[in-house]
Amino acid sequence: MRKQFLAGAGVLALSTGMAQAESLTVFGPWLGPDQANVETVLADFAEKSGHDVAYVGSDSFEQQIRIDAEAGSAPNVAVFPQPGLASDMASEGFLTPLKDGTGDWIRDNYAAGQSWVDLGTYEGPDGSEDLYGFFYKVDVKSLVWYLPENFEDAGYEIPETMEELKALTDQIVADGETPWCIGLGSGGATGWPATDWVEDMLLRTQPPEVYDQWVANEIPFDDERVVGAIEEFGEFARNDDYVAGGAGAVATTDFRDSPKGLFDAPPQCYMHRQASFIPAFFPEGMVVGEDVDFFYFPAYEEKDLGTPVLGAGTLWAITNENEAAHDLIAYLQTPEAHEIWMGLSGFLTPHTGVDPEKFSDPTLRKMNDILLSATTFRFDGSDLMPGGVGAGSFWTGMVDYAGGKPAEEVASEIQSSWEALK
Repeated sequence: MRKQFLAGAGVLALSTGMAQAESLTVFGPWLGPDQANVETVLADFAEKSGHDVAYVGSDSFEQQIRIDAEAGSAPNVAVFPQPGLASDMASEGFLTPLKDGTGDWIRDNYAAGQSWVDLGTYEGPDGSEDLYGFFYKVDVKSLVWYLPENFEDAGYEIPETMEELKALTDQIVADGETPWCIGLGSGGATGWPATDWVEDMLLRTQPPEVYDQWVANEIPFDDERVVGAIEEFGEFARNDDYVAGGAGAVATTDFRDSPKGLFDAPPQCYMHRQASFIPAFFPEGMVVGEDVDFFYFPAYEEKDLGTPVLGAGTLWAITNENEAAHDLIAYLQTPEAHEIWMGLSGFLTPHTGVDPEKFSDPTLRKMNDILLSATTFRFDGSDLMPGGVGAGSFWTGMVDYAGGKPAEEVASEIQSSWEALK
């Protein structure tokens, strides 16, 4: 007996005979509802392939996967929340390259396909580059949240370019109102929301190659192009007229409380830039798509850099090779593998071949449209940097900048901290 499923443009036939069936272990960061969702997807793969599949989740994934790999007890497939760790493990020989043709499939079937190939390509132990990671389940950060009722009452239109967004910002001020709510507070992680702003602004003012060089420190943090992106953020955050509570409140306002000004009557602000997770902190009962909505954080028309999207996502890599592991990567190329999770919750995909009607939530479908419209996708830059920078001096530097320190000085201090790690 043989069962088949589509893999890219071809058909991969999998034997379900006992001799060919293999055990497959998948280890990832998901617990709770997301664990149940991924197990539903893997159950479909098991049924189609005949393989015996088991998933294990952990909130200490990053530490445990390295321990397991070094002990020779790695799972067959690991689901990495950040490319940096996968890159490190590839260079140490703990990952297996994906099969030939996988990169071509990604270029042909994922929006901004080359971006995803680049994000999953690393140097192996011999220094040569291979594709090691397949991205599946993505998050979008380039979003601006607003209340349709507030916009309608004031006669405002959704801006489609950065020029229009800045004009709208000035119009709201001219009308005697405050355009933005911005908060950087996050306990020990205070400052991280500003890093997303800077990353989005760099993608809107410079080609993606510059972003990549910056993330790798191939150009210094105090390069004038990076300083320019920081100052672009400052145009919004360091203007008392633009921000609820004034510029002095930006660094001290908790990011979870920041969007609440949208919902005040009268509103304390009209817009809030934040990632797709922020509705978890909206007032109870607010329905996304009705009471509150979002639009794409737009790009500059004059700079002609396309429609870049900043986000994050999980990549699947083979950490203990067997044929079932390669079969799973092939299965993840099928629309069905994406559509199953689309019908559950909390899933976005760059796969252009899926049926958008399969989304269980129209809000997710709208976010996915933004993802599919991306000409460039880039991973959260701070997550790709060394921890002492991306989760250290970059955070604190942005707090200093919001407090009034010059961008050049802040950028120079961050660069010095990076050099100290070398």
